[in-house]
Amino acid sequence: WRHLAMLNYEVDAGLLLRFVPTGTELDRWHGKVFVSLVGFQFLNTKMFGVVPIPLHSNFEEVNLRFYVRRQAPNEVRRGVVFIREMVPRRAIAIIARTLYHENYLALPMAHEICPVGDNSLKAAYRWQYGNCWSHVDLETVGNPELPVEGSIEQFITEHYWGYAAHPGGGCVEYRVTHPSWKVWQVRRSEFEGAAEEFGGKEIAAVLRAKPESAFLAEGSAVSVMRGQRQR
Repeated sequence: WRHLAMLNYEVDAGLLLRFVPTGTELDRWHGKVFVSLVGFQFLNTKMFGVVPIPLHSNFEEVNLRFYVRRQAPNEVRRGVVFIREMVPRRAIAIIARTLYHENYLALPMAHEICPVGDNSLKAAYRWQYGNCWSHVDLETVGNPELPVEGSIEQFITEHYWGYAAHPGGGCVEYRVTHPSWKVWQVRRSEFEGAAEEFGGKEIAAVLRAKPESAFLAEGSAVSVMRGQRQR
């Protein structure tokens, strides 16, 4: 995963309860609950880390996600739940829905990563829903650095599990491994476009407000393990 543009919004916990998978609970940063609107690039993608998918190795994704935790026998596992994930290829959406029971949607998409001025980057991700093009857009400032211990950047980027509701009950749990990511702070960030497809009018209103934080994560090689059902 590369160039993760992350817009993070504080949200009332009650708006997310219907999305929380069985066996997990909302994770909080300093008592606050967040959703994140994230755009990023998949590069050199391979199924199970081995099998490349012809014409489907490099592509964009935009998702809306929030953060949960689950008490496992020997540890607390902190993870991500996706409300909506958008990719440009139908085959990718079908595979992801089948293997991980995630809420994927295939839409026309585009992105732009380019230098702006002196030592800054612009990252923009766009998608078409119906007749409307929407976008996540930001510009960085300064150099990328590892997140400060206890910071919101560390909280957002260091959830190493994924969770989704299983149709037969319980949830699907899968592990995501990657090193800690450096992040850029930003001088400007915005989301514009249709937002209701992310979860209804109340969540759309959250996304139209100013985010609590925004940053660009550098990204890295990532391994997503096969999911296992938890009852």
